[in-house]
Amino acid sequence: MSKYKVGDIVKGKVTGIEKYGIFILLEDGYNGLVHISEISDNFVRDIFDYVQLGEEINSKIIEVDEENKRFKLSIKNIDYKIEDKKSLEDKNGFSPLREMLPKWIEEFKESKE
Repeated sequence: MSKYKVGDIVKGKVTGIEKYGIFILLEDGYNGLVHISEISDNFVRDIFDYVQLGEEINSKIIEVDEENKRFKLSIKNIDYKIEDKKSLEDKNGFSPLREMLPKWIEEFKESKE
C-alpha cells in the first residue's frame, strides 16, 4: 500500500511540459501528470506562464494508479509555487541594518530626551 492518497499535497520536480500538461517526478519513483484542465479555472494559453522545466512545485493528488506508480495531479486552487528562500534574501545580507543602526539608536535617544 502506498503512502500517498487522493487529496495529499506532494512536492515534485517538473520534468516535462507539453501542450496538454505538466509531467512531475515525485520521490519513490512515482510520476504524475497535471493535465492542462487541472492547472487553472481560467483559460491556460501557455503552460510556461505557470511553471518552468526543472522547477519544484506542490501538487494535489486527484487519482492514484498504484500498479504503474502514476498520479493524476492538480495545481488548481492550491499554493503550488515553492519559494526559493535564497531569492528572498537581500544580496547585501545585514549590511543595510549595520549602516542604519547607529542612526536609529541616535534617533531613539533623541526621542527619549
